[in-house]
Amino acid sequence: MENMRTTPKSMKQAISRSIRSVLLGLGSATKAELSETLDISFPTISKFIGHMEKDGEVVEVGLDDSSGGRRAKRYAYNPEYSLGLAVFLEKSATHYAVFNCAGDVKEQGTEASVLAGDNLELLEAVIGACLEKHPKICALSIGVPGAVNNGRIIYIPDYGQLQNIDLKTHLEARFSMPAAIENDMNAAVLGYHHREKMSAAQSLVYIYLGQNGPGAGIIVNGDVIRGSTSFSGEISLIPQYDQANFWQALQQKSRKDALGRIVASLSAILNPHQVIFSKEDIEQGELKEVAQASSQFIPPEHLPVLVSSDWKQDYLHGLESLGLRLMLN
Repeated sequence: MENMRTTPKSMKQAISRSIRSVLLGLGSATKAELSETLDISFPTISKFIGHMEKDGEVVEVGLDDSSGGRRAKRYAYNPEYSLGLAVFLEKSATHYAVFNCAGDVKEQGTEASVLAGDNLELLEAVIGACLEKHPKICALSIGVPGAVNNGRIIYIPDYGQLQNIDLKTHLEARFSMPAAIENDMNAAVLGYHHREKMSAAQSLVYIYLGQNGPGAGIIVNGDVIRGSTSFSGEISLIPQYDQANFWQALQQKSRKDALGRIVASLSAILNPHQVIFSKEDIEQGELKEVAQASSQFIPPEHLPVLVSSDWKQDYLHGLESLGLRLMLN
């Protein structure tokens, strides 16, 4: 088996990526601090900082207090050096946000639904318009209400025109920049996990009843669970009664019972720390009723904490985090 070898180009990319990550994480650092934190020689750090400062990627933000010798320069990452574009597709509308390297939203808007049409021209138009206004955009992150496998949409039953489209390859070829394509619920649970600063040990399930039927995003040990065929989270199909799955039960049976059963099922299989619902779907008082319904099937001490959250903000935050990974790579 041929050995993988690190190339000079990949080494340079790794060092640059590490410097970006540390500067954004710490806010600022001296060359000596970067050298110590990254375990990279001071001359190498100096060389890279010099190039990045010349390109406008890092900026000098002052001098440290003197300890007897020359005062060290302190550097910070320029959050406006590059921008990302997050777009998520819903049945009723297409939402987008332009954000910088610090995650600050520069522009946010809503356009007509891409999903209502028969092609991707509207999505391309939204992206194109944002690129005209913000030429520093260098990465795309797109959220879709369907299962995604490595950028290909593999299950989106209500929108057959998108079935089996390799959206990642299509957009990267069209706009000459990296793109991340993610299931809406995977993005939402990732966004909630990051926003709430959850530890890797805390497992989460995020449920959205939504416009296209229920879906779930799952995080275990800090990782989004996708399953062997990237079909994880399609909870609308979980059988709940002899002739009804979860989606059908919500429409035909008792809503409280259907929700209680799905929480009980998730508790028995995953035993998560939290199950999150969109506050658009469930009011705070209803969470207690769902917990009571679940306790008919699962001992209360094994049930997760039920919470509600802002699904759109979590979704957007998740897409931003995916875009930031591409921007800082």
